[in-house]
Amino acid sequence: MTQVKSMVTVRGTVIGKEKPLICTPLIGKDRLSIISELEKIMSKNPDIIEWRADFFESLDNTEHVLRTIAEMRELAGETPILFTIRSHHEGGQPISLSEQDKVGLLAELCMKKVVDLIDYELSNDAPFVEQLRAVSRENGVAMVMSYHNFESTPPASSIVDKLLQMEKYGADIAKVAVMPKSKTDALVLLLATEQAQNELRIPLISISMGEFGALSRMVGYVFGSDITFAIGEQSSAPGQIPIEDLRAALQIVQKYI
Repeated sequence: MTQVKSMVTVRGTVIGKEKPLICTPLIGKDRLSIISELEKIMSKNPDIIEWRADFFESLDNTEHVLRTIAEMRELAGETPILFTIRSHHEGGQPISLSEQDKVGLLAELCMKKVVDLIDYELSNDAPFVEQLRAVSRENGVAMVMSYHNFESTPPASSIVDKLLQMEKYGADIAKVAVMPKSKTDALVLLLATEQAQNELRIPLISISMGEFGALSRMVGYVFGSDITFAIGEQSSAPGQIPIEDLRAALQIVQKYI
């Protein structure tokens, strides 16, 4: 039986209502690169902007991060900003911050209310997950809890279990991204998405990465994924499709399904 779902509203964008929303990543290494990327991306009308801050060379300078976000907000207007420091063990770039420093930065951004959503991995120590959940909730910042597997695609039941665990931790949005080794693996991800949609009460994001998984970015919403990721200027994960191509493909799919 399908659960009655909650929706997440950030700056007027409703996640979990109209599918799919398109999120585009920024992966610049410095402020000028980030702003240049964003200027080009905004003309393509993404629904959400993700700053993959693990690529940012000045991540250990909080004031520099805050200044960059302030400039981003000016350009992004009311487009929601998702702030992500992807862990190295889940496909992110190596960073100089300890996990405690990273949590501290994420918490400060929540308390200053300069971002709309944060991403934090389910695999992190429970006290850190719980701390960020509490701080983000208190300050009205939506929390995406995520799991990334760049090696393989777990069984559908395992994927669903991880999504349900995220909901149990209090996530506003649950996200999984897995690597297929075959077209069948991509189908496993879509099957898990459909099963999870029937059990979760929160919006979800599911991605099958790489060449075999590219189709999931175009049809994942049919099975229950609320957000898909596209290249604005540069890719942040294997298999991402340029936003123009993805939007055109989605329009065709939505016309007939």
